[in-house]
Amino acid sequence: MKTDAYLSHSELQIIIENILACGKINRADQQRFMSILLSQSSIGKAEQSQLNRIFDLLRAGRLRVVD
Repeated sequence: MKTDAYLSHSELQIIIENILACGKINRADQQRFMSILLSQSSIGKAEQSQLNRIFDLLRAGRLRVVD
């Protein structure tokens, strides 16, 4: 079970880094992002901080949603 959690956390980190580096999020990344988050029983403080950063960038119009 730890392996699955580690892989999910690792994949989540990669997705977050790509989103922040590109300044955009596509539908596939959004679906993987949400799938990983919903499959975890809890979210750590670092992950919550990164989520808040992504949502803040979206609200501010500094992160684009693309198809």
